[in-house]
Amino acid sequence: MDDTAKTPGQLRREALLYQPKNGYDRLSAQDEIAMHSYCEDYKKFLDLGKTERECVETAVALAKARGFVPFVRGMALKAGDKVYRVNRDKAVTLAVIGAAPLIQGANIAAAHIDSPRLDLKPTPLYEEAELAFFKTHYYGGLRKYQWVTIPLELHGVVALKDGSTVPVRVGNGAGDPVFTVDDLLPHLASDQSKKPLGEAIPAESLNLLVGSRPFKDDEGSDRVKLAVMELLHEKYGILEEDFISAELEVVPAFRASDLGFDRSLIGAYGHDDRVCAYACLAALLELEGVPARTAVCMLADKEEIGSEGVTGMQSAAFDTFMSDLCDGQQTALKRCFEKSLCLSADVTAAFDPNFTEVFDKRNAARVNYGVGLCKYTGARGKSGASDAAAELVARVRRILDDAGVVWQMAELGKADQGGGGTVAAYMAQRDIDVLDAGVPVLSMHAPFETVGKLDCFMTYKAAKAVYQAK
Repeated sequence: MDDTAKTPGQLRREALLYQPKNGYDRLSAQDEIAMHSYCEDYKKFLDLGKTERECVETAVALAKARGFVPFVRGMALKAGDKVYRVNRDKAVTLAVIGAAPLIQGANIAAAHIDSPRLDLKPTPLYEEAELAFFKTHYYGGLRKYQWVTIPLELHGVVALKDGSTVPVRVGNGAGDPVFTVDDLLPHLASDQSKKPLGEAIPAESLNLLVGSRPFKDDEGSDRVKLAVMELLHEKYGILEEDFISAELEVVPAFRASDLGFDRSLIGAYGHDDRVCAYACLAALLELEGVPARTAVCMLADKEEIGSEGVTGMQSAAFDTFMSDLCDGQQTALKRCFEKSLCLSADVTAAFDPNFTEVFDKRNAARVNYGVGLCKYTGARGKSGASDAAAELVARVRRILDDAGVVWQMAELGKADQGGGGTVAAYMAQRDIDVLDAGVPVLSMHAPFETVGKLDCFMTYKAAKAVYQAK
């Protein structure tokens, strides 16, 4: 409607009231074409990267194709140079050197590439009632009942005593077998059905079914276990003892797929937080020319269990990378950090009309309303949150608006209903201004999560805008 045809009330309403709009009502034809192309590439990334190791491997391959080179301590760098460093094959940091010196700070986008899953225990293989199973230990905040009776894959590495590692991927190749965790039939589940949802599937019953055929020409015990071990030895050259030094992850055997008649959504395993990780990565790889400030993409591990360990965001590995960059410019790391800006790119909960009782409808993120900005996360009285300053939120609003990014404010559920955390708190501890921003997700932490394509694309545009900010 032309402004001249609007009533005074309509004009004042538009001028004074905050009225978010569905992103599709604001999407240009050019952006819609770019969105579909971007989302096809994102789906490929998801299918290639079902573990943090595979995400790093895929990210490095994409970075090398765009001219990035390994960063070696002490190497001379100039504006426009593109470098990366891998941390123990499970985290990676990439940077494009900017025109301004690092004493003026860096523009950072940080995300995590680990997702909830089942890990194999150190001694996993056993036989019971002539069926072979792997014992598992769940990783991250998953709902155990969702992981039974679905097809599962096995990914990871086995580290041998001679120092070599054997990659394992079973379930995602053409003709590969898959695995599953059993559940009770409804005819015998009357007692189980009376239990609270969180107790119906005990953690120790999340045992992966891996075989049933006994070893031939043997009359001893555990013939099925022996037959499975024989197959593993033939294919990978491993012994049962080698499981002790293995990292093997059980993940859903789902491919990333368009969802809905209109194909406006993507269903997949691992949107949390690979949907934001890919946005940060793709935005950095596609930067053109020399950014005003050094742009840094940090893809961390272990966020789902508190960002602990040498590959998590609490590790000094990120500080070491940034310190090595600063050393090349004779700049103190603390002076770089205090002038830096960080987008903590992590997903938020999307408002689900099937479960309205847990959301504050006025402050919940919605599918197709763009990247969700979260001033704070945490739980109860903002416990564990970094709580970004008002000035920082205003700065990010300006950056996104200037770049034509569709965004919305978000809060993760009603107060006292739950809560969550991201890597933002650990960036804030480094004296870096940080704001959470990410894609709204339906069925977060489930084996099959759902996101809107528009929100995925706008998160990519947001990361790119932050990288290019002055």
